[in-house]
Amino acid sequence: MQSDDTLEIFLTTVPGLEPVLLEQVRALGFKNPETSVGGITIQGSWADVWRANLMLRGASQVLVRLGSFRVVHLAKLDKRARQFPWGDTLRTDSSVRVEVTCKKSRIYHHKAAAQRFETAISQEFGAKISPDADVCIKVRIFDDMCTVSVDTSGEGLHKRGHKEAVNKAPMRETLAALLLTACGFDGQEPVLDPMCGSGTFVIEAAEVAAGLMPGRTREFAFEKLVSFDAQQWQKMKAESTPRPSDLRFWGFDRDAGAISMSIANAERASVADRTEFSRHTISGLTAPVGPAGLVMINPPYGVRISEAKRLFPLYQALGKTLGAGFKGWRVGLVTNSDALAKATGLRFKKKKISFSHGGIPVKLYCTLPL
Repeated sequence: MQSDDTLEIFLTTVPGLEPVLLEQVRALGFKNPETSVGGITIQGSWADVWRANLMLRGASQVLVRLGSFRVVHLAKLDKRARQFPWGDTLRTDSSVRVEVTCKKSRIYHHKAAAQRFETAISQEFGAKISPDADVCIKVRIFDDMCTVSVDTSGEGLHKRGHKEAVNKAPMRETLAALLLTACGFDGQEPVLDPMCGSGTFVIEAAEVAAGLMPGRTREFAFEKLVSFDAQQWQKMKAESTPRPSDLRFWGFDRDAGAISMSIANAERASVADRTEFSRHTISGLTAPVGPAGLVMINPPYGVRISEAKRLFPLYQALGKTLGAGFKGWRVGLVTNSDALAKATGLRFKKKKISFSHGGIPVKLYCTLPL
């Protein structure tokens, strides 16, 4: 086990967007960040684990690595699992679940491996095993090296605790936060989404501008670990107070149901006073009065070529509207097709960011000010 001052903390994120999360990690002052596939590793204390869960907008989960050992057969795995110091991390009054992945290893049956850990935790340590437990031990067996971690987040960090109403194929808040950061947004400019769905981009941007911590209204798995200090945690949460700002954040959609959802979500997120949502078509859109900012769009994209062809008129109308009426604004566009992006007629930067959204390979296209 590591000492409390030298925990190895792994912040998972959307593959392809690790450099963007790194930017957020550095901005919050976390120590010794190192990028790897699928996330960022930092060093810190349990208080840093809580702060990462509370404040990082683009992390999907916060894992703490508890230990690792080499193992080539199940008998050895069983022995090491029984000897593992579970009491340093887990509590006997909190149930636990175990998830195991095996790759390029002589132990290849993940269910058999998980059963060894579940038996060890229940028989040797005395904690109840439950498939619905908030506390999850994650075991990764790769190249015969077994790494044991605890997921300190519980539910994925995109679940902020206030977005109840969602449209179909909603964008996760964590992904929206990363894309806003990738477009240079830092809370100092307005953001507008002409196809806002359930309002994720707009609400996320308004929260950043207000200085509201993303995890402020939800619970976390770390609250059920030995290391948790409720008094220190409440003090950490109380240190955040909303910043006053005159900035406005706009969301438009042609669907009245989407607008109703966005308004309700903004109210629950405590940013209703900074956001405006209204029903509007793309062709009738004009820039709001005030400073220019960022137009952020996640329009429909066709998985099949025939679907993509039907979307060309939409992208052309979008580009025409933005080019004519949004001088000085920057544009961030997510789509899965270079041809669709090109159909807007907008001049995107050469560098694109590739990632996956809903299992579909997509790219973020960004412009300079129009």
